[in-house]
Amino acid sequence: MWEHFQEGVQPHAEITPPAPAKDLSQKWFDPQWRAEYLDWYVAHSSLKADILPVANTQLGPGSLAAILGGVFEGGEDTIWIHPNPDFTDEIVFNPEHPNWILHKELLKACKAKANGHYFVGMPDLMEGLDVLAALKGTDRVLLDTVMQPEILEQQMQQINDIYFKVFDELYDIIREGDEMAFCYFSSWAPGKMSKLQSDISTMISQDDYRRFVQPFIREQCQKIDYTLYHLDGVGAMHHLPALLEIEELNAIQWTPGVGEPQGGSPKWYDLYKKILAGGKSARRQRQMCIRDRRNGLLGDIRRTKTPIGSYRRGRYTFGNGFP
Repeated sequence: MWEHFQEGVQPHAEITPPAPAKDLSQKWFDPQWRAEYLDWYVAHSSLKADILPVANTQLGPGSLAAILGGVFEGGEDTIWIHPNPDFTDEIVFNPEHPNWILHKELLKACKAKANGHYFVGMPDLMEGLDVLAALKGTDRVLLDTVMQPEILEQQMQQINDIYFKVFDELYDIIREGDEMAFCYFSSWAPGKMSKLQSDISTMISQDDYRRFVQPFIREQCQKIDYTLYHLDGVGAMHHLPALLEIEELNAIQWTPGVGEPQGGSPKWYDLYKKILAGGKSARRQRQMCIRDRRNGLLGDIRRTKTPIGSYRRGRYTFGNGFP
């Protein structure tokens, strides 16, 4: 996502690109072709400053839904995951499902190509309500919060249990020692790390968030060494207090959404202060959120003595000394 290809970049290695993909299926779902393409792409990417070389292995946003039966569709610029037309509210992990096998084969092919020269990123599995919405449709999930809340809670736990199984197996494929990287934000950590989210939360109440989202995000934060929550859109801001209650959560990344000043704008300084005061690191979109001494935010942060986290030009690095 962040390894921008630029004309004129001096290649980091003499890598020959693969022949153009025959079709969208090969472009996204042929592990060997993608491994060869990503090997060339990383070698020809701008890696200035501390930009990490990471192979972006994403199989669509929320690819855990595809592992559980969602339907892949390759597009020109992304992968779509459509609801499973045969979904019956039963959350089942099938170790022989072709979409699960694809995840493993893609990461293994990329890891072999990388040969230790760059990181192979963890796909964007996602979790919880977002995964269920991809499996059965957003409207049906929202109705479940009213019509069958007990079943919905059970499904959230089932999805979490499967998430850990899937994550651990993929981590063992891509890890470099104990270190790993995540494909989105090209994040790095000295242990297991993940980006967490609940984009559907813009459409649910604070009480429902604390019932159907918070407990399961908390469990992820307890079982994964380093965690970054992707808070997306002004409609999700009212869930910040519930997020700050999760002691084990390390950091929050803020994306304001379309039509709003982007991350780093003074409009969001109070939000960043709340995040930092809550003991979390804060990441803004694209650049560091702390950049304007004149408006006093940097001074306020210094007085809080709260670690900001190692964010540089769109990268988040977890390391010793950060929450």
